[in-house]
Amino acid sequence: MEESRYGKRDERGYWRPFDAIAYPPMFNWPFEPGRFLRWVFAIPGYLFPWNALYVTLTAFCWFLLTPDWQTLETLQPSWVIGLLLRNTMIIGTFVGLWHWRFYQARRQGSRFKFNGTWPADQHPAFLFGSQTRENMFWTFVSAVPVWTAYEALMLWCFANGWVPGGDLARHPAYFIGLMLLIPIYRDLHFYLIHRLIHWPPLYRTVHKLHHKNINPGPWSGLSMHPVEHVLYFSCCLVHFVVPSHPLHALFTLFHAALTPAQGHVGFDKIVTGNESAMDTHSYAHYLHHRHFDCNYADGVLPLDRWFGTFNDGSGSGSNRSADTLSH
Repeated sequence: MEESRYGKRDERGYWRPFDAIAYPPMFNWPFEPGRFLRWVFAIPGYLFPWNALYVTLTAFCWFLLTPDWQTLETLQPSWVIGLLLRNTMIIGTFVGLWHWRFYQARRQGSRFKFNGTWPADQHPAFLFGSQTRENMFWTFVSAVPVWTAYEALMLWCFANGWVPGGDLARHPAYFIGLMLLIPIYRDLHFYLIHRLIHWPPLYRTVHKLHHKNINPGPWSGLSMHPVEHVLYFSCCLVHFVVPSHPLHALFTLFHAALTPAQGHVGFDKIVTGNESAMDTHSYAHYLHHRHFDCNYADGVLPLDRWFGTFNDGSGSGSNRSADTLSH
């Protein structure tokens, strides 16, 4: 499958799609219901394949790999450690598969890779001299424990009735509606936290670690300072206010834990056949890693457009290049 059908590389080897990044048809005026529904149900679209996959993984873990209510009522190290091991296996498998396909097996070479080079395996700026090894270190040593701590807190509080409930059997429309809104809420939460940690004092002391990944890969997604992990996974705390089912809280956390691999994959498309490919929807965030001062949100809500930080990748923006910034 030829790259030239969908975009081009500049003289420095950076890949840019022909189609500029566009927001979903949620806020277009006049509102077009047909376009909106196609976006919701298309493949790829809002539901399929990515959010449907994340919901499925969440439900699988809730029904088969989470302790029962009686166990959760008492905060015990045994079941918390069980959650930690489960989450470690999920991240290791999920992110590992993204990394294996694109960066180890290199199943599609550098086709559709935003940055034509590969992440640094020998570089003194990274722990252990390797971008991938540093990314894995912060993922397993900080991200997974912080995620698990929030999950254990939420499950313990749900089991003791300290969280306002939203039962599927009694309120099915509310249950489903809230589940559908969680990715949109996550976009808002991420934008607010992201803008906060780009405040210079926090950037220098916290977020700079993540931005060492100018040429990101799947393991870069959760490679953050522990303070950033605490802020990032705090998205689940909304369920102390909004009536929710434990599945809602788990989906919020699983969505936060799993989507960064996709968002940092470093490739525009996944080649699925000789003449077909699937968008990764990662170009907007790749531009953030390249330019630093644009595309702070994940792209469902047009927050960057509203606040003047949107870069559509057309090359007409005024954002600074990563090469001009001091780390």
